[in-house]
Amino acid sequence: MSSISLQARNVTKSFTSGPIHNTVLHNLTLDMHAGELTLISGPSGCGKSTLLAILSGLQRPDAGQVFALGQDLGELNSHALERFRLQHTGFVFQGFNLFPALNALEQVELPLSYLGLAPGEARRRAMASLEEVGLGPRMGLRPSELSGGEKQRVAIARALAKEPGLLFADEPTSALDAANGQIIIDILHRIARTHGTTVLCVSHDPRLVGHADRVLAMEDGRILSDRVPSPTSTPTSGLEEPSA
Repeated sequence: MSSISLQARNVTKSFTSGPIHNTVLHNLTLDMHAGELTLISGPSGCGKSTLLAILSGLQRPDAGQVFALGQDLGELNSHALERFRLQHTGFVFQGFNLFPALNALEQVELPLSYLGLAPGEARRRAMASLEEVGLGPRMGLRPSELSGGEKQRVAIARALAKEPGLLFADEPTSALDAANGQIIIDILHRIARTHGTTVLCVSHDPRLVGHADRVLAMEDGRILSDRVPSPTSTPTSGLEEPSA
């Protein structure tokens, strides 16, 4: 069995707005493994994105512990936590978060400079990551020249180039059509398999369920089920851009 790389222990999170106190996560405990794609599914407002934010160190729980790659995130101050995220985690978001003036290669190179990589090594990693997601011939194009699916692949390449142990994806297919959504989930699955990365994907997109190694169903801040889905199809290479 692959090693446990991400753990939550009795995690609780609440938010207060005026007189209203809302508990978003209720005493959650779970383990996630290296080399697996885990999907957290559930309706909007069930706590999926809050759980992802806490597991990735973007938010702190009110109670409980999170261990990422053996590190207790609660023991890190803000600066150390930011450094941990920079060195060990990658993020992919629904809105792509690309810079309009930069081409695909420059988008992927940019965060590598903060890791202290030499320019030549940063360029090598960026090119290799873009090739891996099927965008080698299009790495000189800016976001306005790319389709939605290609923009999301640039975002994945940007995360992948850091060689993270943990990759977090928040609704990565919700802005895409079925064909491009299929490509994105296949790429994320292949990254988990070939790089040994722990990939955690939050989505309410039912198309993703059959392509995950594990599905956690959430509702009202609780995990209702934890299952391994039956594969509906064999993942494709997923790198050909759909014609429509």
